[in-house]
Amino acid sequence: MDLMTIGDVAARSGVAVSALRYYEAEGLVTCERTSGGARRFPRSVLRRLSFIRAAQNVGLTLPEIREALATLPEGRTPTARDWARLSGSWRARLDEQIAALEQLRDGLTACIGCGCLSLSRCRLSNPGDAAGTYGPGARWLSPALRRVPPTSNSGRGMRPAPAG
Repeated sequence: MDLMTIGDVAARSGVAVSALRYYEAEGLVTCERTSGGARRFPRSVLRRLSFIRAAQNVGLTLPEIREALATLPEGRTPTARDWARLSGSWRARLDEQIAALEQLRDGLTACIGCGCLSLSRCRLSNPGDAAGTYGPGARWLSPALRRVPPTSNSGRGMRPAPAG
């Protein structure tokens, strides 16, 4: 089996070494260890890392990604059919995000574009700060766009914002 060092995997995949260690600790990727404890990854890890990145871009959380990866075959590189099955389940999520972005784009001309959507002085979208009674944040913004983006180096993916 052709094994790669953690540095080679990081260089080839664009995923930071720290993220690779984190993904290993979270059970998203596996590796072998040399007698000295150095990690050695199979080449198939590159496809798993591509899958993880794509899933994070869709907005899947690490638990959701772990669950999806658990359905992939052990001991063989996933096929195009495997990937199509998994990514097909993301279609509705992507459609929701696209619709929310189109709504945001189309509404920007009616709003000054500040994105506040809840300041009491905004007479266009929120007269009298009516949205403030519904909680913090941009309450008129689609829930698909209120997800909290991942922090750098967290490896956690996006977390949904509270509904409202």
